Amino acid sequence: MSEPESGKSHAWAPPPALVGMAWVLAVAALAWTVFGDDPRGRILTALATLGLLLFALFGTVARPRLAADADGVEIRRLLGRQRWTWGAVRITVSSTRRFGRTVHLLELDSADTDDEGGLVVLGWLDLGTEPAEVAAVLRTYRR
Repeated sequence: MSEPESGKSHAWAPPPALVGMAWVLAVAALAWTVFGDDPRGRILTALATLGLLLFALFGTVARPRLAADADGVEIRRLLGRQRWTWGAVRITVSSTRRFGRTVHLLELDSADTDDEGGLVVLGWLDLGTEPAEVAAVLRTYRR
């Protein structure tokens, strides 16, 4: 992979169609909860509505989920963002077998001594693309 151009950046976020679908399903689940006639079923649909609303809100607010430029990486969260310089970030991709398939996760580990340090684990849903591809792009910035 070639060196990134100066002033250029990359960003990754959940697929917009998936976030839009979550909003539509959340509204449908809310309508089912409000207008449904099964009292026990309302509890389940209320929980489903809450989960869909949280996913849709997070997918809308935390965009882009991960951004990279020549200075470092920025991770967006629901209530803010973290910025790490390249010298403080370790990039790894882990693989796990789940439900008969291999799932890859991008791990960004910061050794900063301030309160902003920590571990961030991002999957395909967070990035909208394969974590191994994102790691390859991030490693070009570290050079």
